[in-house]
Amino acid sequence: MAVAAEKKHLYPCPGCGATLEFGVGTRDLACPYCGRSERIPETEDQVDENSFEAYLETEKKPKEKLGASEVRCGGCGATVETSDALARPCPFCGAGLVAMEAAADLVAPEAVLPFRIDRSGALAAFAKWIASRWFAPSDLKKLSAREGIRGIYVPHWTFDTFTRTFYTGERGEHYYVTESYTVTVNGRSERRTRQVRRTRWYPASGRVERFFDDVLVPAVTSLPQDDLEKLDPWDLERLEAFRPEFLAGYDAARYDVDPKAGFSGAKEKMRPVIEGDCRDDIGGDEQRLHSVKTAYSAITFKQVLLPVWSAGYRYRNRTWRVFVNARTGEVIGERPWSVVKIVAAVLVVAAIVAGVVFAIADLDRPDSVIREFLERIGIGG
Repeated sequence: MAVAAEKKHLYPCPGCGATLEFGVGTRDLACPYCGRSERIPETEDQVDENSFEAYLETEKKPKEKLGASEVRCGGCGATVETSDALARPCPFCGAGLVAMEAAADLVAPEAVLPFRIDRSGALAAFAKWIASRWFAPSDLKKLSAREGIRGIYVPHWTFDTFTRTFYTGERGEHYYVTESYTVTVNGRSERRTRQVRRTRWYPASGRVERFFDDVLVPAVTSLPQDDLEKLDPWDLERLEAFRPEFLAGYDAARYDVDPKAGFSGAKEKMRPVIEGDCRDDIGGDEQRLHSVKTAYSAITFKQVLLPVWSAGYRYRNRTWRVFVNARTGEVIGERPWSVVKIVAAVLVVAAIVAGVVFAIADLDRPDSVIREFLERIGIGG
């Protein structure tokens, strides 16, 4: 378990005294004013796994402070560690941030996935995403150029575990029987036959085993869980051992899902995989599962910080949130809908359908019908 003394992670520029920031796509701290850069030292530190059993025995481990101060959003409830929080709004929803007393006894992060897409790249992805929303209000597209976007590290848990599962169920095997039936053809009844599939069921039971590696679970509840899941995939094979330099110039959300609750979420992600293994073991053409009992052993976990660009913008008195995966450029978020555009699209589709039905219904005059239909939708001359 990582342990470090609490300190402010601010790095002054040796050239001009400004605060250095992590250089996206590099291993440098760069000055945004004079351009000077300082190399982040290479380290032999490995990304360690923590014993889940040991955690349950103590449930409290020393915390690694990620920033200079800790604040809480009055809008979405997110807790953020940052060096300049009081100078700007929440990176998630745009509401005001309120200073709070720093919490203690939290699990320290073991690994970080550094930013690979910079601010301009995130803004371009955001603008492209808004422009591609067909049914978004037209004036929303102007918003992407005006609204700010901020980089933040979002905490997640990863879990490794060996599973042994005992199941009971049934194996279904298909067979076919010949069935007779009657149809009416030209007013006369005819007897015909067809093959009908049936299933024989046999009891089944057994044991399956699997090792799960890096089952990823979001460690915050203040952000939409579905959105965080949709930001997958993450290239976790490129995780770096945690160093505070990677956070220079960025915020880091504090987790509010503890490892115990996180493992419950990991179990839910593992469950369909385990059930699939049970069905494969049963075999046959169909399977039924009656009981599935899984034992988890050799459980380890770690906290990882994943990079996200977050934009919280207000449109017509409501806050909308958009997230950009700062490794892949994937954009996930909310947007308003234009009722006018939706109604217009429905009317166009209805007109096309009506025209096709009209054309099919009047096949005696196909040339004139098609010509009239094309003129109605603005294609004919």
